[in-house]
Amino acid sequence: MDPLSDVIALLRPSTAVAKPISGRGRWGIRYAANNAPGFAIILRGEAWLSLDGGEPLPIRKGDFLLLPTTPSFTMSSHVGVKCEFRDPLDVPVRHGEQEGEAEFIALGGTFRIEQINAPLLLALLPSIIHIPASEGRTGRLSRVIDLITEECGSDEPGKEMLLQRLLEVLLIEALRWRGIDKDTDRAGLLRGMRDPILARVLRAMHADVRANWTVAGLAKVAGLSRSAFAARFSDVLGCGPIEYLARWRMALAKDALIRGAKTLDKIAEEIGYESASAFSTAFRKRLGCSPGRFAREAASAG
Repeated sequence: MDPLSDVIALLRPSTAVAKPISGRGRWGIRYAANNAPGFAIILRGEAWLSLDGGEPLPIRKGDFLLLPTTPSFTMSSHVGVKCEFRDPLDVPVRHGEQEGEAEFIALGGTFRIEQINAPLLLALLPSIIHIPASEGRTGRLSRVIDLITEECGSDEPGKEMLLQRLLEVLLIEALRWRGIDKDTDRAGLLRGMRDPILARVLRAMHADVRANWTVAGLAKVAGLSRSAFAARFSDVLGCGPIEYLARWRMALAKDALIRGAKTLDKIAEEIGYESASAFSTAFRKRLGCSPGRFAREAASAG
């Protein structure tokens, strides 16, 4: 898999809830912050969305929204409407006038990701992804959301696995949008994957994470001098190549530890450490606890 697919697979998105949201007349609602990623696609009309008291953002028919972690927000039919506090519900909701055809309809939902490696997703994304209908990608996203909604309402065998795959598709579709990195100063994996030279290096590292990579060896893959490669990688990714590799190895290790199916020797071998002892030392240095303690605390928290 490519690095982006690797990250999404490690996050294991699951347990989706999707519901219709509609409104008529003048209405406004306010929700408290929560850690769950959220998504929505606007099916009819328009409304105004404001995150954490920021400037109102118009959302219109065909627009797609993805919030990596949902902050406090308001949504209203008009700018300046008084917003009433609401608790989130897992059932369809209607705002404003309860009679008559809805002027605004959206399909909104939330899902969970593996919290141990949640920072991977947050590091990839801005606080909100807003893909306007005019960008032409929302048709594909709409079809994926339709499938998620249908599956949420079913009780068929394999439901959780299918939802996980659909949510992975949803995230990858959103991350493919070219407009996501219009802020060219934002360092990270997405920017790196859109640099052809660094993308080649990232694919090589992810394809063989256990290899004894060096800056010189990676520079050779890039076709650049050692100094030029190191500077370019740090500027685009926000950290040096060996630091990036160490972070990815630790993400893989944390995932393996919470699953509990592998020995320390096996984990160490798979992510490029010579022994369980060397892996444990590196893990403790980076995370402040032993792998065993990390696994036990993760199990008790789950």
